Amino acid sequence: MSAEPQGRRAAAKPKPKRVPAQPALPLEDPTAGWGRRARRSTVEDLNELADRYPDRDLSLSAERQRVEFYSSPQQPNAFSMDSLEFFLVLVQYFREALPFRVILLLIACQRAGGRIHLTQEEMATVLDVPRRRVNETLVEIMDHGIVFKVARGVYQFNPPYSYRVAEWLPGTETTEPVYRKVEQGAAISEIRGNKALPDLVRFPSLETMRQEIERLRKERAKARAERQAARAKTATKESGSDEQL
Repeated sequence: MSAEPQGRRAAAKPKPKRVPAQPALPLEDPTAGWGRRARRSTVEDLNELADRYPDRDLSLSAERQRVEFYSSPQQPNAFSMDSLEFFLVLVQYFREALPFRVILLLIACQRAGGRIHLTQEEMATVLDVPRRRVNETLVEIMDHGIVFKVARGVYQFNPPYSYRVAEWLPGTETTEPVYRKVEQGAAISEIRGNKALPDLVRFPSLETMRQEIERLRKERAKARAERQAARAKTATKESGSDEQL
């Protein structure tokens, strides 16, 4: 029997934790994992799944949305085609943001054939600007033949600049899905055959805007040179006054 009192005996040492075995060296190349199939724990039924996650609610009411495909071999070209040269001229011509925003909105709202069903009030609401500014911007855009008005709330994008060939209209409970396609050549022929439209609409050209870009560049270069000359003249006068003092 130990000479020390029983209450003073040292507490039993805890058992050492088991250390998992280390992998043998050399370690495997970590990139090899990309070629392996990930482990997947299968679930036999919903009861098993509910037992596995008792603190969660299970529901089958929501249906996963299908991915919308805009083109297929049977229904091709359900997308918008835009002229890169058209955008290149736009970024040089317009100095404010609103014309770009209006044009991008019109492109985004195109239907098959280039038609845009959008009122000025709706444009103003989407862009969060006064309707008056939308009207002024539309007038400027239409003056260049980029779009033209067909009827109240209906505009047409000039096909050489931006054109949506086709569209897929998903069905509803009462209607069947519809795939609608309008060839670009047919739309151009219809526009050119309408003699009531301005020539810049019937025969669109970016040359007028290019010429205006060059004219504005020369004006701005001249204004910059005049400002630099005025600053240099002012600096010369100030230096002369300092020498006299």
